Amino acid sequence: MPIAAIFIQTLNVTLPVFALVFVGIAMRRAGWVDDRFVSMASKIVFKGSMPALIFVSIVGADPGEAIRPGMMAYFGLATVASFALIWLWAIWRVPGIRRGVYVQGAFRGNCGIVGLALAQNMYGDFGLSAGSILVGEVILIYNVLAVVVLTWYQPGQSADWRSIARGVAANPLILATLASVAVAAGGVPIPTWVMTSGDYFAQLTLPLALVCIGGALSMRALYDARGVAFSASVIKMTILPAAAVAVGWLIGYPARELGLMFLYFACPTAASSFIMVEAMGGDARLAANIVAVTTLAASATMTAGVFVLRVAGVI
Repeated sequence: MPIAAIFIQTLNVTLPVFALVFVGIAMRRAGWVDDRFVSMASKIVFKGSMPALIFVSIVGADPGEAIRPGMMAYFGLATVASFALIWLWAIWRVPGIRRGVYVQGAFRGNCGIVGLALAQNMYGDFGLSAGSILVGEVILIYNVLAVVVLTWYQPGQSADWRSIARGVAANPLILATLASVAVAAGGVPIPTWVMTSGDYFAQLTLPLALVCIGGALSMRALYDARGVAFSASVIKMTILPAAAVAVGWLIGYPARELGLMFLYFACPTAASSFIMVEAMGGDARLAANIVAVTTLAASATMTAGVFVLRVAGVI
């Protein structure tokens, strides 16, 4: 296939997603959305429409297609390994008071929204179903690792592991993943009207969530970002996905699974990282800077990454 055609195909995957983020930025600047809208809409997405999206996509998929044990194992091990390596790098290069925020910002991606949207655009039903399974896995891993490193570097903080465990166990996205896998594996019949209604509700998720990401971005954070924030952003957007895909390719994972791995590892830093840092009394400005830089840079880095991997025949 000509390189020009591959480039156009790549833009068709990434631009629809990031265009909605920039729409959210424009709506915020025009005064159409505010913090209250972003807060309420995000709550609808997190507690309602995204669990519906995960449930409908997994129940309606072939379990053999959606559940990829090898890919899930690799994604989990690669995430833990990257977390450990970034922490070692931070010990060497980052001031102690900022290390926890730096490490979390450099490894914790926005897989549930940006990653899932791009997976659906690139691979259709497979991307949505297999990507939804991965979302449940990453929520668990990200939350545990983030609390470990933030607690380690925040004076006077102690990890309330019971509270963390309750929060993870009650997470709507994890519950939706477990419920949908159980229903699909058990062959439980779901009335057509329920699936259709659930699909209508689920269709709110990605456009609304992407607009909220744009509406929540602080342009001031870009002006404030320097040094440590850009260092974490470079690791998150380039080094981490390149290393994860390279090792996966050497192991021999097929193209579609490598594509999903790239999209999920190359995601911008999750906005929830800022919320967790602020709640634990860390450097919230640094956390916000990393989220802002990676989110706006992702439109270029993820597009370039998909394009290069397609030209190389990897995905």
